[in-house]
Amino acid sequence: MTYIEEMGKFEGKEVTLNGWLYNKRSSGKLHFLLIRDGTGMIQAVISQTDVSKEVFELGDKISQESSLIVKGKVIKDPRAIGGYELHVTDVIPVNFSQEYPITPKEHGVDFLLRNRHLWIRSRSPFAILRIRAEVIRAIRDFFDSRGFVLLDAPLLTPSACEETATLFEVPYFGGKAYLSQSGQLYNEAGCMAFGKVYCFGPSFRAEKSKTRRHLTEFWQVEPEIAYAELEDIIELAEELVSYIVERILDKRKDELKILERDTAPLEKVKRPFPRITYDEAYDIVKEKIEWGKDFGAPEETKISLKFGAPVIIHRYPIGCKAFYMKKDPNNENLTLSFDMLAPEGYGEIIGGGQREDDLKELEERIEEYKLPRKNYEWYLDLRRYGTVPHGGFGLGLERTVAWICKLHHLREAIPFPRMIDRLYP
Repeated sequence: MTYIEEMGKFEGKEVTLNGWLYNKRSSGKLHFLLIRDGTGMIQAVISQTDVSKEVFELGDKISQESSLIVKGKVIKDPRAIGGYELHVTDVIPVNFSQEYPITPKEHGVDFLLRNRHLWIRSRSPFAILRIRAEVIRAIRDFFDSRGFVLLDAPLLTPSACEETATLFEVPYFGGKAYLSQSGQLYNEAGCMAFGKVYCFGPSFRAEKSKTRRHLTEFWQVEPEIAYAELEDIIELAEELVSYIVERILDKRKDELKILERDTAPLEKVKRPFPRITYDEAYDIVKEKIEWGKDFGAPEETKISLKFGAPVIIHRYPIGCKAFYMKKDPNNENLTLSFDMLAPEGYGEIIGGGQREDDLKELEERIEEYKLPRKNYEWYLDLRRYGTVPHGGFGLGLERTVAWICKLHHLREAIPFPRMIDRLYP
């Protein structure tokens, strides 16, 4: 068995390909079958002069998305998809597909989302999800090669990490628990044990938002480093994003071509990224919001369009950041925090900063935010026993993929999107 992405290794040789019929056309004594196998697509040419009558007739009978085994010779052809064709010697049908609902025509978004389990076979979702998988591999390679320890954070938690209003509450053996908004607090425990850790998995936010930048279930990678300050964390974020973009430009050229993605903006993503303070960012959008408020999607879009690369906004006001952010010693109204906004109007892809490492200060913040202290005693222990400066960030996977692929909506960047009005399939 040979995979389509490996066809170049078998030029002039007979191969066996297991796949599905994506599309077909006929021209007199020739059938042209477009075959996919999960690694790519290739045109298989059935000539009436090269196969039996029964095999040639299959070219008429076989339907879209039927599964089949194709045997033939690999022929180089620069005009063909992927640069190669398969000249067929035999076709073995495995399953004749019934009337496939997603035909080569325009379909509405709701129809395609209801049929997401089938839609992911189509060219654009195929390319996007291959890029997503490569982004995930790049992230893991980046942290693993730098000595970070993977620490799996729990998905069921007793308390909030971000806003309590966006918690999903679930019954838990006579009590209640919450779906994790972030693995950060547990990462802080991990970095005190291992120095450098990261977690990578799903997070849940019960945000009643229908914008193109929100999902109720999304994935993020969250590193945390002991003995690190704000500058260390920002530099790590720059390195990670640069590494991801370089990896996709190198490994997923074909998928970017399928999406017709202009790669020129991605090729400009080079460190160091531009940096501005919250006040400087506020000057760009001050006619829209009050000082001290967090930037929403419209403000992030306007700011990011001012720059040709990801931009770092640092030192947000204390009122718009979580309870665990450390105050700026030079201005207690600000925090040692940062966001990274992707260019081309895509907005925030990373949020993070330095954590409050002083026990008394953190106790006061928990009280100020009216959080149930009993649920955070373990978190306070990290300040009681060997506290050090530390920090980290979270990179949203879907937002990063959406930017790299230049997608309109986050729902395209995840296999099966979950939104306030979408739980099927």
